[in-house]
Amino acid sequence: MSDAPDLEDLIETNDPSFGHVMACVFGIQEHESRTYLRLLDNPGSTVEELAGVLERDRSNVNRSLTTLLEKGLAERERRLLDPGGYVYQYTATPLPEAKELLHGALDQWAETVHEVIETFDEQRDAGDE
Repeated sequence: MSDAPDLEDLIETNDPSFGHVMACVFGIQEHESRTYLRLLDNPGSTVEELAGVLERDRSNVNRSLTTLLEKGLAERERRLLDPGGYVYQYTATPLPEAKELLHGALDQWAETVHEVIETFDEQRDAGDE
């Protein structure tokens, strides 16, 4: 499995797609950002339905959905079936909320970088001792 793209990768990309930005900022795989984007177009999908839309194995889609749930980019709801049992349906976090999450994560990263820049001389002086 390849590593998720990171912010350095984003900086080096001239014209990133929204999915690429999501992958870099949240540290997720590109296929997970594709899953989010398909879920936006197919709210209330089951793993099986989403696997068909994405043309991917159900187990891979299930792992992608688990990551999206952990990042706050999707919600899961249990639906009872008439013959008995249940199925989980997934819905993407609305795009405006996802954008806010992206802005927040990026702002937090920028703040950390600014702090490192501001304390660089202190770190350097401490290393000289």
